[in-house]
Amino acid sequence: MARTGWVYIVTNRKDGVLYLGVTYDLKGRIAKHKSKAYPNSFTARYNLNKLVYFEKIDGIVKAIEREKQLKAGPRRKKIALIQGMNPEWRDLFDDLP
Repeated sequence: MARTGWVYIVTNRKDGVLYLGVTYDLKGRIAKHKSKAYPNSFTARYNLNKLVYFEKIDGIVKAIEREKQLKAGPRRKKIALIQGMNPEWRDLFDDLP
């Protein structure tokens, strides 16, 4: 059975920088972004700690493929995904299972 993957987007505010990532442990990864576990990372430097979008994908390889597809697309497509799931752009971290 393939390991579940997650594709996610974090930001600091609605019109701010978007960071798209992939992981098999969404709650743990977002907790690391929030705590700035890696102080020199892109997300720490730009204070990107607000989870605004995520997708559950069967298989980490498929999740990585989806991440690449989304990263290659324009910003407006990422914004449309966020708006579809989370029109208020609220932090979804506390809603994670």
